[in-house]
Amino acid sequence: MSEGAGGEAFALIRPSARALPLLVEVPHAGLEVPGEARALLTVDDRVLLRDADTWVDGLFRDVVAQGATLLTASCSRYVVDLNRDESDHDPASVASSTHPQGTAPRGVIWRESSDGTPALRRPLTDAEFDQRIERYHRPYHRALTRELEALRARHGVAVLLCGHSMPATGRSQLAQSPRRRADVVPGTRGRSTAGGKLIDAVDAHFRAAGLSVRHDDPYRGGATTQRYGRPSAGMHAIQVELNRDLYMDERTLSPKPEAMAWLRSLCTALVPKLADALS
Repeated sequence: MSEGAGGEAFALIRPSARALPLLVEVPHAGLEVPGEARALLTVDDRVLLRDADTWVDGLFRDVVAQGATLLTASCSRYVVDLNRDESDHDPASVASSTHPQGTAPRGVIWRESSDGTPALRRPLTDAEFDQRIERYHRPYHRALTRELEALRARHGVAVLLCGHSMPATGRSQLAQSPRRRADVVPGTRGRSTAGGKLIDAVDAHFRAAGLSVRHDDPYRGGATTQRYGRPSAGMHAIQVELNRDLYMDERTLSPKPEAMAWLRSLCTALVPKLADALS
C-alpha cells in the first residue's frame, strides 16, 4: 500500500503474513522535487542523485517477503531531510529561524550540497517551509510512529532499521578523512539506541559475509535513530550505512548489477537474524 499527503510523501508496504516486529525505513532514496522547490535550487540533477541514498530502496525491497514492514520516502532530501528534526535549521535556510547563523547547512532544509556547494537561491519563507513540513516531514513521521507503536503493541517490542548509504571515502572539501570507510557502519549512538543482542546480530551478519564493520564511525545515527531508539521502552533503532562502493560506481552513479543482487540478498537475510536476536 502507498500512503501520504497527495500520495507523494512515502510508500508503505506491510507484509501480508508472518509479520515481524521489524520496520525498515529508507528516508533518502527519493528523488522527487516539486516545481516550487526546484525553482529555489542551484544544484543540478546529478548532485541530487549523488547526494541521495541512490539504489538503497532496491537493496531493501525484498524485506517484506521476510516479514518486515518497509517505509520509503519519495521526495529528495533537497526538498526536506526526513532524518533531521524539523527544528534543525538556521536563518540561511529558513528566513525566520532563530538558531545561530551557520548551524544547519544540511539540516531539515539543505542549503549546501555534501561537498559544500551552495544549494539554495535564498532562504525559505515561513509559508514555504511550513508547506514542506506538512506535506512530507510530518506525514512520514506520523506513519513511522504509528507503525512502530502498532508493532510494539502486537509483539511487545519493535525494531527500526534505518537504511542509508555513504560515499566510499570522506570528502576533503568538508575536512573529512580521505581513508576508505568500512563496508558497513551501524549507528547506535554509543550502543544507546538498541539492545546489545540486536547490535551484535547486525555486526555478526555482515562480518560473516566478509564485510568490514565499524560502529558509529563516521555516522552515529541521525535524528530518527535518536528519536525512536528507546530500548528501555521496547523500541530499538539501528542506522545502517552501506558503503556505496559495494554496489555502485560512484563516478557514473550506476549500479553494479551482480554486486547489487548479492548485497540485496544479504540485506534481506538480515531480517530473520534480527528476529532471532529478539527471542
